[in-house]
Amino acid sequence: MFKDQIGKQSEKVKNVVERGAVKKFAEAIGDLHPIYFDEDTGRLSRYGKNIAPPTFPRVFDYGVIEGLHLPNKGLIHGEQSFHYVRPLYVGEEVYCYSQVKNYFEKKGNFGEMGFLVVENVGVDGEGNTIFTSSSTVVISEAVRKVLTK
Repeated sequence: MFKDQIGKQSEKVKNVVERGAVKKFAEAIGDLHPIYFDEDTGRLSRYGKNIAPPTFPRVFDYGVIEGLHLPNKGLIHGEQSFHYVRPLYVGEEVYCYSQVKNYFEKKGNFGEMGFLVVENVGVDGEGNTIFTSSSTVVISEAVRKVLTK
């Protein structure tokens, strides 16, 4: 169903690791470590500045992959993983994009399921990778039927 999307990617979108957004995110996930929002703690840390929580890239805009049309509801969030080259620094600009890495189907208890693997990438202004994340979107048979109408 989505095999023709493998390899497609979005254009890079500029995001800013905003101090207020990082603090709200840390509060929302219940991780109030001062490295995220206390400027003295950040300055005295090995990074010399505040950093964002590891799952913060979930709030970034990764652009649109042209031709990839997924419904707004009915999808199942499968697994997700993050890999960091270095932490995200509060205040920095990050350029993000998504790429379809794989699509496969399996027969399950509820019919034919589709598995769409998408990689998100964040790079700095010089193009150096800061992080990558991989997520799998599970597309149930019911959703697949709606998409093929």
